Amino acid sequence: MSSPAAGNNLPMIDVYLPMMKSAAIISAGQLGLFEALADGPLSADELAGRLAVSVRGVATLADFLVSIAYLERNGAAYTNSASTQRWFTSRGAVDYTSGLLWTAEAWPMMGDLGSALRRGGPQTTLWEAMQSRPQLGQTFAAYMAAFARDLGPDLLRLVPLRPDQQRLLDLGGSHGLHSIRFCEHYPQLRAQIVDFPSALADTPARLAAHGLSERIALTPASVLDHQWAPGQDVVFYLSVAHNQTADDNRRVIRRIRDSLNPGGLLVIHEYLDDQPPSPYLAAFKLTLLYETGTSIHREVDYRAWLAEAGFSEVKRIDLDPLEKGSLLLASV
Repeated sequence: MSSPAAGNNLPMIDVYLPMMKSAAIISAGQLGLFEALADGPLSADELAGRLAVSVRGVATLADFLVSIAYLERNGAAYTNSASTQRWFTSRGAVDYTSGLLWTAEAWPMMGDLGSALRRGGPQTTLWEAMQSRPQLGQTFAAYMAAFARDLGPDLLRLVPLRPDQQRLLDLGGSHGLHSIRFCEHYPQLRAQIVDFPSALADTPARLAAHGLSERIALTPASVLDHQWAPGQDVVFYLSVAHNQTADDNRRVIRRIRDSLNPGGLLVIHEYLDDQPPSPYLAAFKLTLLYETGTSIHREVDYRAWLAEAGFSEVKRIDLDPLEKGSLLLASV
């Protein structure tokens, strides 16, 4: 990575171009431009008609997207690049358009990052903001569901269950996608999802659509306050720990251990605070400082909490790409 204002570059290029790249990609997602091109090439005139925007506007946007390799151009026609088709359309492996829509919500928040830096944390946490702005929570939940669809095959491949493991506790499982995937793959499995009531609003319909309403129970509650029952075989603690303090994570992991049967398994998905941090991890830590006031934690901290709770074996698995995070598999 080049240093700021490296060589003969103008000093503002490192600020201006990333801003315009993000704005253009987000705008394309908001307009539905990538989805409009999912079935094949269209000219600027055809795109303008389909998206109800000006020809000049869509052509200017599309030309910039060509320059950053999100679109390709052949004569007068534009088409999605292979990567764009894969990640930002309904025809691809996972449609992350919801992530673009979430970034549009997060953008104005980041404009107040300086205030959070002075305070050392948020004035209003993301979760508090979602209570006053329900649409914010819905947009975030859609983004997290897209990530869950992306992460799901990795989990299923890397976390094989035994035939005698029949009870799954999915902490913070909101959308239900992980419980659904595992219950569909393992017919002996029954699951319980614990999350805030607002996070579970759309989950019953999703369970019904998969025919799993009888096998997956929903418990509206905070992960910190819920009194779950013993007798669990597998517990998912996926992308939750970075929203908790160290003390809260220690307490939750202890309670997870107390709830597990002999031979039980805890599956943690997280971004581990390796040093020196990658640009992505450093950016994520800065995001958390503003949005929740929490942070990611070190692998050594997780291992200490797990050992203190009585877990006998811990295995780390780094996902590919690394921006997907890591798994910690802890056995009783």
